Amino acid sequence: MKRLFILSASIIFLLLSNTIFAQHEEITGLWKSIDDETGNPKSVVKIYLKDGKLYGDIVKLFRKPGEDPDPICDKCDDDDARKNKKILGMTIIKDMVLDDEEWNDGEILDPKKGKTYDCKLWVENGKLQVRGYIAFFYRTQEWIRYTGEI
Repeated sequence: MKRLFILSASIIFLLLSNTIFAQHEEITGLWKSIDDETGNPKSVVKIYLKDGKLYGDIVKLFRKPGEDPDPICDKCDDDDARKNKKILGMTIIKDMVLDDEEWNDGEILDPKKGKTYDCKLWVENGKLQVRGYIAFFYRTQEWIRYTGEI
């Protein structure tokens, strides 16, 4: 009976570990952010794990002719350390924690508007769902995997 319990507990642990690992693998990597207002690609964000939390850094910008090729976050709040820093290389997703099948309790920065929002991330049908919200108001973008050059 004791061996059966230990075997059952070991199997459950392995299944849970594989599920958590799969969720990490599914969400980490390169994602192309798509502007939900225009439908145009904005950037490539590298999603990665650090100390058990999820983060996202901008690693590529898609700029139109005439736009500043290396913009700064001049609209960020004065008390934000990212104020007047280059957007390329900036960490825009911070401190996300896995809760069931979604990443929550972190924040996301919209460097174009300089606004920071509470954030929720999850993968659905192979696309990253990125929801920024304040209280009951939210906006969700769908990001797609990026396989091109950085």
